[in-house]
Amino acid sequence: MSAPPDDGLVRCGWANSASDLYRDYHDHEWGRPLHGRLPLFERMSLEAFQSGLSWLTILRKRENFRRAFSGFDIETVARYTERDVARLMADQGIVRNRAKIEATIANARAAADIEDLSELLWSFAPAPRPRPADPSEVPALTAESTAMARELKRRGFRFVGPTTAYALMQATGMVDDHLRGCWVPPLTR
Repeated sequence: MSAPPDDGLVRCGWANSASDLYRDYHDHEWGRPLHGRLPLFERMSLEAFQSGLSWLTILRKRENFRRAFSGFDIETVARYTERDVARLMADQGIVRNRAKIEATIANARAAADIEDLSELLWSFAPAPRPRPADPSEVPALTAESTAMARELKRRGFRFVGPTTAYALMQATGMVDDHLRGCWVPPLTR
């Protein structure tokens, strides 16, 4: 695979890969404020599937995940049965990890009981802070992500530890971890 053409823009180091998909995700999605029950449920689910894997792997399979999990419609996924688990375990287009598949279904059931998932998740967003100067200033977890994970687990969610919760916060613009030199403008929530 050849590297994307150099467009002269300075990006966060992780986005300078050999993949247009990764670079486009950085430029147009990562760190942008994301609201709404279904978009946040999808992102939470994909972050759980990413655990222990490359995010690029998940991005490459995202459309397959959307198809396999009924567009991440919470009520539909909450009704999945063991038959659906078997179907998903046989689906070569997604990450076939039984624990993560079952967690996504359990998480849909937990999310179905929450009046406003977006409001709950965003309630853990910390106050804005300066962008990090370099990757060493980017934490793997924070007090806020630990509190989010604790509350989600209390409500029956799985695969939502503090590190996964922080990755969700980064991906959905609850925190802005684009590096200071990155071309992506600081965003307002």
